[in-house]
Amino acid sequence: MWRNVLRKTTLSSGELELLTWRRGYSSSTSGHPARRFAAVWGNGDFGRLGVGTLDSQWSPKPINCSSFHHQSLKSIACGGAHTLFLTETGRVYATGLNDFGQLGSSDLIKYSREPVEVSGLAKGIVQIAAGYHHSCAITVDGELYMWGKNSSGQLGLGKKAAKAVHRPTKVECLSGLTIKLAALGSEHTVAVTDGGEALSWGAVASGRLGHGLESSIFGFLTSNSEYTPRLIKKLEGIRVKRVAAGLLHSACIDDLNLSRYCRNWVFVCVWG
Repeated sequence: MWRNVLRKTTLSSGELELLTWRRGYSSSTSGHPARRFAAVWGNGDFGRLGVGTLDSQWSPKPINCSSFHHQSLKSIACGGAHTLFLTETGRVYATGLNDFGQLGSSDLIKYSREPVEVSGLAKGIVQIAAGYHHSCAITVDGELYMWGKNSSGQLGLGKKAAKAVHRPTKVECLSGLTIKLAALGSEHTVAVTDGGEALSWGAVASGRLGHGLESSIFGFLTSNSEYTPRLIKKLEGIRVKRVAAGLLHSACIDDLNLSRYCRNWVFVCVWG
């Protein structure tokens, strides 16, 4: 018999929430592997739900598996008005608003009502994250690709990069580092290496990057943005395990077994 089992909640943002469910035959009737699919609900403006309409959904609505070429889903991420989907085969799909290229597919469409595949990702993807107007993907070998709005340097591509990037672009200055995960806020990004080091870049205001207050002799901020990834020095000696990014703040927790702090405590750090 068919069964639907709640698998896990991943991310929620604003007016949109998603669940990953597992659908398949029960083990008593078949040995076929179960297939994950997405259920969405909330505000449907700009097609952010990916169900083919702009209607809001007041209860969970499954997305047709054909939208992902019948591939099983691994994870999902909600941005401001767009959503990313990662399949078990390492392919990335996006739906919703595309005013800054956050869908990573075409600069000709303003929004998409159904998931479209993100173009230009030659390698398999293992992690995805979505910010308010920007997106990212991490490859199987730890390379970070970013796209979308870049007005505050939140893509980490350097000061001369375009203010909107419509195709996934490798963050070249991270070459030599293996990125394990990333969190995207409104206009900033935080990433963690396989060694537990945390880096951040993007808008500086409110201290969301964690680099401290740096001002000139006249009392003004030396810069409003960090355009390339920068190590958060205050976290040196702490092996970061998870990071999160909000509108104007960020947070992390350490790896309980590998940091220098007392192993009877969980280290939580917030800034911004």
